[in-house]
Amino acid sequence: MRGIPLRATLRVLTGLALVAFFFAHEAEWISIRFLHQLELWSYDARLRFALPQEPESRVVIVDIDEKSLNAEGRFPWPRERLAELVRQLFERHDVAVAAFDMALPEPDRSSGLPVLEALAANELSGNRPFLRFLEGSRASLNYDQLLAEQLAKWPVVLGVAFGGKTDESGVLPEPAFAAADLGDAHYPVYVATGFSGNLPLLQEAAVTAGHLYPALDIDGTTRRVPAFLRHGDGYYESLSLATLRTYLGDARMKVIVDEPTGRGEFKQGWMRAIEIDGKRIPLDRSMSVLVPFRAPGSIEYVSATDVIRGNLPADALERRIAMIGTSAQGLVDLRSTPVRKDLPGVEVHASLLVGMLNGTLKSRPPEAVGFTVSAILLLGLPLAFLLPRLSALGATVATFTLVSAVFAGNLYLWESRNWVLPLAPLLLMLLLLYVLNVIYGFFFETRARRLITSLFGTYVPSALVSEMAKNPDDYSMKGESREMTVLFSDVRDFTAISEGLPPESLKELMNTYLTAMTEEIHSSRGTIDKYIGDAIMSFWGAPLPDPEHASHAITAALAMQRRIRSLDGSFASRGWPALHIGIGLNTGTMSVGDMGSAFRRSYTVLGDSVNLAARLEGLTKEYGVGILVSEHVAKAAPGFDYREIDRVRVKGKQQAVTICEPLGRTGETDGETLRRATLMAGALEAFRQCRWDLAQSTFESLARVSADSKLASLYLGRITHLRQHPPPEGWDGVTNFTTK
Repeated sequence: MRGIPLRATLRVLTGLALVAFFFAHEAEWISIRFLHQLELWSYDARLRFALPQEPESRVVIVDIDEKSLNAEGRFPWPRERLAELVRQLFERHDVAVAAFDMALPEPDRSSGLPVLEALAANELSGNRPFLRFLEGSRASLNYDQLLAEQLAKWPVVLGVAFGGKTDESGVLPEPAFAAADLGDAHYPVYVATGFSGNLPLLQEAAVTAGHLYPALDIDGTTRRVPAFLRHGDGYYESLSLATLRTYLGDARMKVIVDEPTGRGEFKQGWMRAIEIDGKRIPLDRSMSVLVPFRAPGSIEYVSATDVIRGNLPADALERRIAMIGTSAQGLVDLRSTPVRKDLPGVEVHASLLVGMLNGTLKSRPPEAVGFTVSAILLLGLPLAFLLPRLSALGATVATFTLVSAVFAGNLYLWESRNWVLPLAPLLLMLLLLYVLNVIYGFFFETRARRLITSLFGTYVPSALVSEMAKNPDDYSMKGESREMTVLFSDVRDFTAISEGLPPESLKELMNTYLTAMTEEIHSSRGTIDKYIGDAIMSFWGAPLPDPEHASHAITAALAMQRRIRSLDGSFASRGWPALHIGIGLNTGTMSVGDMGSAFRRSYTVLGDSVNLAARLEGLTKEYGVGILVSEHVAKAAPGFDYREIDRVRVKGKQQAVTICEPLGRTGETDGETLRRATLMAGALEAFRQCRWDLAQSTFESLARVSADSKLASLYLGRITHLRQHPPPEGWDGVTNFTTK
């Protein structure tokens, strides 16, 4: 780099390193989650920008909506009602195909036929009128048979729900093809270990069935659906694909496969596309199809109850494909998508079907990787050398020109070829090269600020780091003893939750949960000590002294409990369970500093006061409360209302400690909560004075309040035991815990 000043040389080298970084990511040598997410957002923006607006005439959604539930009763409906729905669709409305966005794995017992048959076999076995009645009514009460008879008459496609568990119910349709049909190459594909299929009676009557599995990207959003999903040795087609083939007269598929690369166990194949009756459906490397979402309202919805009751004009659905699904909130089939955060799952399949029919499916071609890495080298390398030599104006013009050209070219290929090529990483690289060179100085902090950030930036909120950076000499990571407050939190029944979710969903759930909890801790000036699986350990009072560390810790704990409930809606929309956490806090003297081994160290706290907080977190489950604090916390934070819960002696401690539940800031706690706290105080006083009748009646009053039922039941059990085994003279009412 002769002739370039040293500072410019450093800028060139930094620019080259930046280009190499983006090259490695796009060449798939490394994987950067942020860049993946940025590209997903970029894809969403392009998708929303070009949403088709015209009404779709070939596909209609028959919606089991709130109106239908109010009219026909709660779901699942009796199968005879579904049979009537199918009959009306074909006999009255002459639809071309009907597809169910649901599986029907269990027998329908709603007619009472099993009860009547049991009576006929036992108590009424000799009652001839009853037996004649049963024989004459059997056909009309066998709802599964009624539905099967309708399915057998018409082209109907059922759904199959695949999942990550090993449970199996119902039966599967014939697979689209077997693993052996693909030879000995490895094909990346979504794999299911369990399923909910359909009753054999119903599956045999239907034309076929398709899977309902929606693929989720790293942000929990549905943008693609696997065209094929593997279970055992079979590959099963999606609901939209099965419906398309049925609509086209049971059309055969032609699978287009690239020549496998590699050898032996590393032999890799790519199913590039499938063709059905001249319609080409491009696939990505996981055999998935991008969903061509449409503008809201472009796919017509009709209420299922209007179909059942004949309220629609007879020609309203003529020769259309009827996708039967639900938009009702309570039936939990809403998906987070680029166009809506609560899009009914049936519209995902309907949009995909429309795209297959129209031939407007977008795809990321196999050449995308080579195209993008070439663009990075052809644009990034010259710019890395050129920008250090240009003025600010020249650099701005050059960068703006390249950014505009990349953006325009990407949109042209999106519209003309239906290609989805990476856009965000390429634009980000160009902009970062520009920023690096034009406002280079703003990327470098003072030495003191860099030191503070490197020492504490991963533990402490950014606002505190900025405050510490004003006087960096006042702070270090050396060990010292301070009075502080420490918090432990843990997710209840996490083992059961983790067993019930696929690994990808569990990871996303934990990332969302830990991010939300960390935000509340940071907003109350707390320092994250560590994450221990689903548990969080944090403290207040270091590295920045905090005279109100106990108050800030309680504020964080109360905010965490409120925040966890605010996540319920988004968790439900993703099919995740609601989380419940227990939180324990203690205030006391503890050692804080940089501790660990020669191999790994961390800024943490140690001491008996820390151990007590951990014990209190474990006791929240025992007492059925969300937060427990020691008497030391309550004394250090007098600005809150508390409810005394017990006096306990935890394992490893000789001294008993009073434990309390914080209710809220003084003056902000509602009257009913304070009334229950007063009742609890009176009940505890009577309990410790061995006035069993008064204590029992008070706890029974508390037991009638759902929020206090577990706590009251715990004490009622203790009273029953102490009545039978009276405590010794001088009993202090302390509860001893011998386990952690």
